[in-house]
Amino acid sequence: MNYVVKLIPEAEDTFNELIIQLRQTWGDGFVRKFEDRVLVCLRTISQNPYIYPLAEEMLEIRKCVLHKNCSMFYTIEQEVVFVVCFWDNRQVPIIR
Repeated sequence: MNYVVKLIPEAEDTFNELIIQLRQTWGDGFVRKFEDRVLVCLRTISQNPYIYPLAEEMLEIRKCVLHKNCSMFYTIEQEVVFVVCFWDNRQVPIIR
């Protein structure tokens, strides 16, 4: 069974901000590779959403490290995976 994957508005915003930053720093080639990596991870999550570890147990938020500098946080509700946000790992942690 495949889960439906949806990005909440904050996830869309943080993804777009991250892409702008990556494009300015590393260029279009890196952005394409990064977007491909995101798609592979989303496909993996849709098939097995419990594959990545919990980042926050109480909120049941999971963390997928996309690159050493970037992670994606998501939660699972019934048969839907909600991507909560994309995060630059060099920032102050969201969850402590």
